[in-house]
Amino acid sequence: MDDLRIDALFDAAKKARANAYAPYSGFAVGAAVLSESGAVFAGCNVENAAFPVGFCAEAGAVAAMVAAGGKRVAAALVLGGGETLCMPCGACRQRLREFGDEATPVIVAGQQGVRRRFSLGELLPESFGPDALGRADG
Repeated sequence: MDDLRIDALFDAAKKARANAYAPYSGFAVGAAVLSESGAVFAGCNVENAAFPVGFCAEAGAVAAMVAAGGKRVAAALVLGGGETLCMPCGACRQRLREFGDEATPVIVAGQQGVRRRFSLGELLPESFGPDALGRADG
């Protein structure tokens, strides 16, 4: 993946992270996905007093892509704060798998830039995806 696309994902995730609603954890997260068309879609975490009702940044980015007609995640970037890597949770790994495949790049970033790169297959090995259900586009 070229640096211009990574920069676009990083910038979109950073802007989204600035709008995160995280009054309970204080842990703001931004995410961005690159669709098959090259468009970038971003999302941020949104917490809720009834904790299970909130949602992750990756979920917001994927939903924005789908709402705009996107069908495939070509790459994803997750941006968090702190010293530890802000990794996608298990549910978000599965969300990304629905629209990506084992080779889909997942980039984990901090405020200073890219920290690590993974393939979705590394993060969700032997995953269950649309292809398991016989979908032609899976």
